[in-house]
Amino acid sequence: MRELMIHLNENSPKYKQIYHSIRSLIENKELQPNTKLPSIRQLAEILYVSRNTTLVAYEQLLAEGYIRSEQKRGYFVETFESIDIHTPTLHAEKSISEERKIKVDFRAGSVDQHAFPIKAWRKCVNEVLKEDIVYMYGEQQGDRLLREKIANYLLQSRGIRTSEDSIVIGSSTQQLLMHLSILLKNKYSSIAVENPGYDGARTVFQLCGFQINPIEVRKKGLCMKQLEKIESKLVYITPSHQFPTGVTLPIAERLQLLNWAHSQNGYIIEDDYDSEFRYQQQPIPALLSIQQEARVIYISTFSKAFLPSIRLSYMVLPSELLDQYNQQFATFEQTASSIHQRTMARFMERGHWDSHIRKMRATYKRKMHVLVSSLHLAFGKVIRLIGTQSGLYILIQLQSSVGEEILIQQALEQGVKVYPTSNLYIGYKPEFSILKLGFSNLSIEEIQLGVQLLKKAWT
Repeated sequence: MRELMIHLNENSPKYKQIYHSIRSLIENKELQPNTKLPSIRQLAEILYVSRNTTLVAYEQLLAEGYIRSEQKRGYFVETFESIDIHTPTLHAEKSISEERKIKVDFRAGSVDQHAFPIKAWRKCVNEVLKEDIVYMYGEQQGDRLLREKIANYLLQSRGIRTSEDSIVIGSSTQQLLMHLSILLKNKYSSIAVENPGYDGARTVFQLCGFQINPIEVRKKGLCMKQLEKIESKLVYITPSHQFPTGVTLPIAERLQLLNWAHSQNGYIIEDDYDSEFRYQQQPIPALLSIQQEARVIYISTFSKAFLPSIRLSYMVLPSELLDQYNQQFATFEQTASSIHQRTMARFMERGHWDSHIRKMRATYKRKMHVLVSSLHLAFGKVIRLIGTQSGLYILIQLQSSVGEEILIQQALEQGVKVYPTSNLYIGYKPEFSILKLGFSNLSIEEIQLGVQLLKKAWT
């Protein structure tokens, strides 16, 4: 090819324009493989540029593999297979469009942004930033001051008598469960879990190689008869506010469960993720508070009651496991932020935590009441509400054969996001679809609007 017309301008270096133009012609297959290109001198004469300009452009194309040089023959378009990159523009536009049209998002797990004590928290952060702890990795079990405050809080609010030495702080419940699973896998090979139950915990156990034994959750919580028939000596349970049904395990079953763990020489992993928010009665005492030497591993988090993004959870280990934990994870650095740990300790020390919990309990109680009453008013007997006395979400079951995915899509078409529960079941699904509606970060007006839109979507 002796002629190669390229339009050049003065806006950028000419060698770059020549390079990009030839590259584009090759990529668009306008210059076919093995096509001979003009020589450096010929191209310079055609484009009225210096030979050095065309030389630099060719050398760049040569370096990137777009052309090849054959001795005494010149430059040729290299043979290579182009890659078809299909940019999902339509899908992206659809996703953006869907996000824009969402009016009410019943997402669980977020917090009320307007009620968050940002000034008190910021003041504590500023104080901590002046401390030496900011420049260190921190203690392996977590900040001692925070562990002291947690121990005091557990005694007052959950009836648990423990010391800071028995508490381990981590970045999340799943991270603590991961470490715990590694620790327990030395002795145990299977674990019983609630069905339905928290799939995040179940995933951790599966990743760690445990055989999963699902135990049905009934009106009184975990079915003890099923538990006693299996070989598992470990059980993961949410007894104070069963996830997701909201059932509270009665005292008779709690004692039975504690006796089971003792007789099996096993352990109960008690996940007490949102015990602060009960609206009809006082918080239920933890399993570990019934028997101080019980074979219970207690786990809780600051994510639900305070703020998910600070990534703070903690567990209380029995003495026999604590020694093993410190030996096995001696070389592991603390996973939670030292700054956030010490800030939370200062926040609790100054009394902000207790006042925050009291305020949020009243706020969420009102929101729960508005959501429940609005749903009853809109749907009447067509729906069944589950878990309306505690927590930061409820379950709604429509007496309809319409599937879960369709109900979610119908709600989305009206600008409302609701969430599935099918992923929480193992081996079976309820007769009618059950959806999850969180309310913590919604205003009263948004809750009422959301229910009206759901009525429009589902009726």
